Amino acid sequence: MLRAILAVLLAFIALPAQGGEVSVAVAANFTEPAKAIAAAFEKKTGHKAVMSFGPSGAFYAQIQQGAPFEVFLSADAERPTRLEAEGFGVAKTRFVYAYGALVLWSAKPGFIDAKGQVLKTGTFDHIAIADPAAAPYGTAAIETMKKLAVHDALGPKIVKGASIAQAYTFVHTGAAELGFVALSQVKNRPGGSRWIVPKSFYSPIDQQAILLKPGANDPAARAYLDFLKTPQARAIITTYGYEVK
Repeated sequence: MLRAILAVLLAFIALPAQGGEVSVAVAANFTEPAKAIAAAFEKKTGHKAVMSFGPSGAFYAQIQQGAPFEVFLSADAERPTRLEAEGFGVAKTRFVYAYGALVLWSAKPGFIDAKGQVLKTGTFDHIAIADPAAAPYGTAAIETMKKLAVHDALGPKIVKGASIAQAYTFVHTGAAELGFVALSQVKNRPGGSRWIVPKSFYSPIDQQAILLKPGANDPAARAYLDFLKTPQARAIITTYGYEVK
Protein backbone atom coordinates (compact mmCIF):
# COMPACT_ATOMS: atom_id res chain seq x y z
CA MET A 1 0.00 0.00 0.00
CA LEU A 2 2.80 2.41 0.91
CA ARG A 3 4.49 1.77 -2.42
CA ALA A 4 1.24 2.47 -4.29
CA ILE A 5 0.73 5.77 -2.48
CA LEU A 6 4.36 6.75 -3.13
CA ALA A 7 3.97 5.94 -6.83
CA VAL A 8 0.86 8.15 -7.08
CA LEU A 9 2.66 11.02 -5.32
CA LEU A 10 5.67 10.76 -7.58
CA ALA A 11 3.45 10.74 -10.65
CA PHE A 12 1.63 13.85 -9.40
CA ILE A 13 4.90 15.66 -8.77
CA ALA A 14 6.09 14.79 -12.27
CA LEU A 15 3.07 16.43 -13.89
CA PRO A 16 3.86 19.80 -15.53
CA ALA A 17 2.59 22.87 -13.78
CA GLN A 18 -0.77 24.07 -15.08
CA GLY A 19 -0.30 27.35 -16.91
CA GLY A 20 -2.71 30.24 -16.87
CA GLU A 21 -4.37 32.15 -19.66
CA VAL A 22 -4.07 35.79 -20.65
CA SER A 23 -6.59 37.59 -22.84
CA VAL A 24 -4.80 39.87 -25.31
CA ALA A 25 -6.30 42.49 -27.65
CA VAL A 26 -3.92 42.75 -30.61
CA ALA A 27 -3.80 45.44 -33.31
CA ALA A 28 -4.57 43.82 -36.67
CA ASN A 29 -1.18 44.68 -38.21
CA PHE A 30 0.53 42.54 -35.59
CA THR A 31 -1.53 39.39 -36.23
CA GLU A 32 1.14 37.09 -37.61
CA PRO A 33 4.00 37.97 -35.24
CA ALA A 34 1.54 37.80 -32.32
CA LYS A 35 0.63 34.24 -33.26
CA ALA A 36 4.29 33.24 -33.44
CA ILE A 37 5.03 34.95 -30.12
CA ALA A 38 2.05 33.24 -28.46
CA ALA A 39 3.35 29.82 -29.50
CA ALA A 40 6.83 30.59 -28.16
CA PHE A 41 5.35 32.08 -24.97
CA GLU A 42 3.29 28.97 -24.25
CA LYS A 43 6.24 26.67 -24.91
CA LYS A 44 8.49 28.74 -22.65
CA THR A 45 6.12 29.44 -19.74
CA GLY A 46 3.16 27.08 -19.97
CA HIS A 47 0.82 30.07 -20.10
CA LYS A 48 -1.56 30.48 -23.04
CA ALA A 49 -2.27 33.78 -24.79
CA VAL A 50 -5.87 33.97 -26.02
CA MET A 51 -5.82 36.66 -28.69
CA SER A 52 -8.38 38.85 -30.41
CA PHE A 53 -7.37 40.85 -33.50
CA GLY A 54 -8.82 44.11 -34.77
CA PRO A 55 -8.39 47.88 -35.14
CA SER A 56 -6.83 49.70 -32.20
CA GLY A 57 -9.61 52.27 -32.11
CA ALA A 58 -12.29 49.61 -31.74
CA PHE A 59 -10.36 47.89 -28.94
CA TYR A 60 -9.92 51.22 -27.18
CA ALA A 61 -13.68 51.76 -27.17
CA GLN A 62 -14.36 48.18 -26.03
CA ILE A 63 -11.90 48.48 -23.14
CA GLN A 64 -13.57 51.72 -22.03
CA GLN A 65 -16.87 49.86 -22.04
CA GLY A 66 -15.54 47.10 -19.80
CA ALA A 67 -14.25 44.45 -22.20
CA PRO A 68 -12.26 41.99 -20.05
CA PHE A 69 -8.98 42.13 -21.97
CA GLU A 70 -5.92 41.85 -19.74
CA VAL A 71 -3.28 43.13 -22.18
CA PHE A 72 -3.58 45.53 -25.09
CA LEU A 73 -1.10 45.59 -27.96
CA SER A 74 -2.01 48.80 -29.74
CA ALA A 75 -0.79 50.05 -33.11
CA ASP A 76 -0.01 53.42 -31.56
CA ALA A 77 1.11 55.12 -28.37
CA GLU A 78 -1.90 57.43 -28.07
CA ARG A 79 -4.53 54.92 -27.01
CA PRO A 80 -2.48 53.10 -24.35
CA THR A 81 -1.49 56.51 -22.97
CA ARG A 82 -5.16 57.49 -22.75
CA LEU A 83 -6.14 54.21 -21.13
CA GLU A 84 -3.51 54.69 -18.44
CA ALA A 85 -4.66 58.27 -17.78
CA GLU A 86 -8.30 57.17 -17.69
CA GLY A 87 -7.64 54.41 -15.18
CA PHE A 88 -8.25 51.46 -17.49
CA GLY A 89 -4.55 50.60 -17.74
CA VAL A 90 -2.08 49.81 -14.99
CA ALA A 91 0.27 52.74 -14.37
CA LYS A 92 3.87 52.44 -15.53
CA THR A 93 3.34 49.26 -17.57
CA ARG A 94 3.34 50.91 -21.01
CA PHE A 95 6.22 50.30 -23.39
CA VAL A 96 6.91 50.25 -27.13
CA TYR A 97 7.00 46.66 -28.31
CA ALA A 98 7.51 47.46 -32.00
CA TYR A 99 8.04 50.34 -34.41
CA GLY A 100 5.84 49.86 -37.46
CA ALA A 101 6.47 50.64 -41.11
CA LEU A 102 4.07 51.57 -43.90
CA VAL A 103 4.25 50.11 -47.40
CA LEU A 104 2.37 50.73 -50.62
CA TRP A 105 1.57 47.27 -51.98
CA SER A 106 -0.06 45.65 -54.98
CA ALA A 107 -0.63 41.98 -55.64
CA LYS A 108 0.33 42.72 -59.27
CA PRO A 109 4.03 42.36 -60.13
CA GLY A 110 5.52 45.54 -61.57
CA PHE A 111 2.49 47.66 -60.78
CA ILE A 112 4.22 49.78 -58.12
CA ASP A 113 7.52 51.47 -58.95
CA ALA A 114 10.48 51.93 -56.62
CA LYS A 115 9.50 55.47 -55.62
CA GLY A 116 5.71 55.24 -55.49
CA GLN A 117 5.22 57.45 -58.54
CA VAL A 118 2.17 55.36 -59.43
CA LEU A 119 0.30 57.51 -56.91
CA LYS A 120 0.82 60.52 -59.15
CA THR A 121 -0.08 58.82 -62.41
CA GLY A 122 -3.43 57.69 -61.00
CA THR A 123 -3.70 54.75 -63.39
CA PHE A 124 -5.93 52.75 -61.06
CA ASP A 125 -9.53 52.78 -59.86
CA HIS A 126 -9.17 52.02 -56.15
CA ILE A 127 -6.56 52.45 -53.45
CA ALA A 128 -7.13 50.79 -50.08
CA ILE A 129 -6.24 52.19 -46.68
CA ALA A 130 -7.25 51.40 -43.13
CA ASP A 131 -9.82 53.74 -41.60
CA PRO A 132 -7.70 56.50 -40.01
CA ALA A 133 -10.31 56.97 -37.29
CA ALA A 134 -9.57 53.49 -35.97
CA ALA A 135 -6.17 52.47 -37.28
CA PRO A 136 -2.86 54.38 -37.03
CA TYR A 137 -1.70 52.88 -40.32
CA GLY A 138 -4.64 54.62 -41.97
CA THR A 139 -3.49 57.91 -40.50
CA ALA A 140 0.01 57.24 -41.85
CA ALA A 141 -1.44 56.56 -45.30
CA ILE A 142 -3.28 59.90 -45.30
CA GLU A 143 -0.14 61.71 -44.15
CA THR A 144 1.87 60.07 -46.93
CA MET A 145 -0.59 61.06 -49.63
CA LYS A 146 -0.65 64.63 -48.34
CA LYS A 147 3.15 64.68 -48.26
CA LEU A 148 3.14 63.74 -51.94
CA ALA A 149 0.36 66.26 -52.69
CA VAL A 150 -1.89 63.55 -54.15
CA HIS A 151 -4.50 63.17 -51.40
CA ASP A 152 -7.14 65.42 -52.94
CA ALA A 153 -6.76 63.88 -56.38
CA LEU A 154 -6.95 60.34 -55.00
CA GLY A 155 -9.81 61.05 -52.62
CA PRO A 156 -12.55 59.55 -54.85
CA LYS A 157 -10.49 56.37 -55.31
CA ILE A 158 -9.85 55.67 -51.62
CA VAL A 159 -11.60 52.66 -50.10
CA LYS A 160 -11.33 52.31 -46.34
CA GLY A 161 -11.08 49.05 -44.47
CA ALA A 162 -12.24 48.81 -40.88
CA SER A 163 -8.72 47.65 -40.03
CA ILE A 164 -5.36 47.25 -41.73
CA ALA A 165 -6.26 43.57 -42.15
CA GLN A 166 -9.29 44.50 -44.24
CA ALA A 167 -7.26 46.99 -46.27
CA TYR A 168 -4.84 44.16 -47.04
CA THR A 169 -7.75 41.92 -48.05
CA PHE A 170 -9.03 44.53 -50.50
CA VAL A 171 -5.68 44.51 -52.29
CA HIS A 172 -5.09 40.77 -52.00
CA THR A 173 -8.47 39.95 -53.57
CA GLY A 174 -8.16 42.58 -56.32
CA ALA A 175 -10.98 44.77 -55.00
CA ALA A 176 -8.34 47.52 -55.02
CA GLU A 177 -5.35 47.54 -57.35
CA LEU A 178 -3.06 48.79 -54.60
CA GLY A 179 -3.15 49.97 -51.04
CA PHE A 180 -1.26 51.14 -47.99
CA VAL A 181 -0.65 48.24 -45.60
CA ALA A 182 1.74 47.32 -42.81
CA LEU A 183 5.13 46.07 -43.92
CA SER A 184 4.64 43.11 -41.59
CA GLN A 185 1.73 41.90 -43.72
CA VAL A 186 3.82 41.54 -46.89
CA LYS A 187 7.39 41.29 -45.58
CA ASN A 188 7.51 37.52 -46.03
CA ARG A 189 5.08 37.35 -48.94
CA PRO A 190 6.68 36.69 -52.36
CA GLY A 191 5.45 38.29 -55.56
CA GLY A 192 3.51 41.47 -56.15
CA SER A 193 5.15 44.87 -56.05
CA ARG A 194 5.75 47.35 -53.26
CA TRP A 195 7.23 50.64 -52.17
CA ILE A 196 8.39 50.96 -48.57
CA VAL A 197 7.33 54.48 -47.64
CA PRO A 198 10.12 56.62 -46.14
CA LYS A 199 9.45 57.12 -42.45
CA SER A 200 9.87 60.87 -42.88
CA PHE A 201 6.56 60.86 -44.77
CA TYR A 202 4.40 59.98 -41.73
CA SER A 203 4.29 60.24 -37.97
CA PRO A 204 6.18 57.48 -36.13
CA ILE A 205 4.15 54.33 -35.58
CA ASP A 206 5.22 53.56 -32.03
CA GLN A 207 3.22 50.48 -31.11
CA GLN A 208 2.72 50.32 -27.36
CA ALA A 209 1.65 47.53 -25.05
CA ILE A 210 -0.08 48.06 -21.72
CA LEU A 211 -1.31 45.90 -18.86
CA LEU A 212 -5.02 46.50 -18.33
CA LYS A 213 -6.81 46.52 -14.97
CA PRO A 214 -8.42 43.05 -15.41
CA GLY A 215 -4.90 41.60 -15.71
CA ALA A 216 -3.31 43.53 -12.86
CA ASN A 217 -3.16 40.51 -10.56
CA ASP A 218 -2.81 37.82 -13.21
CA PRO A 219 0.68 36.27 -13.29
CA ALA A 220 0.08 35.07 -16.87
CA ALA A 221 -0.64 38.62 -18.05
CA ARG A 222 2.51 40.01 -16.48
CA ALA A 223 4.51 37.07 -17.78
CA TYR A 224 3.26 37.78 -21.30
CA LEU A 225 4.39 41.40 -21.15
CA ASP A 226 7.75 40.33 -19.78
CA PHE A 227 8.11 37.80 -22.58
CA LEU A 228 7.50 40.51 -25.19
CA LYS A 229 10.72 42.17 -24.02
CA THR A 230 12.88 39.05 -24.35
CA PRO A 231 15.42 38.54 -27.13
CA GLN A 232 13.35 35.59 -28.34
CA ALA A 233 10.21 37.69 -28.85
CA ARG A 234 12.14 40.63 -30.26
CA ALA A 235 13.76 38.34 -32.84
CA ILE A 236 10.31 37.23 -33.97
CA ILE A 237 9.14 40.84 -34.19
CA THR A 238 12.03 41.94 -36.41
CA THR A 239 11.44 38.98 -38.72
CA TYR A 240 8.18 40.68 -39.75
CA GLY A 241 9.77 43.98 -40.68
CA TYR A 242 9.34 45.88 -37.43
CA GLU A 243 12.09 47.69 -35.59
CA VAL A 244 12.77 47.22 -31.89
CA LYS A 245 14.96 49.31 -29.63
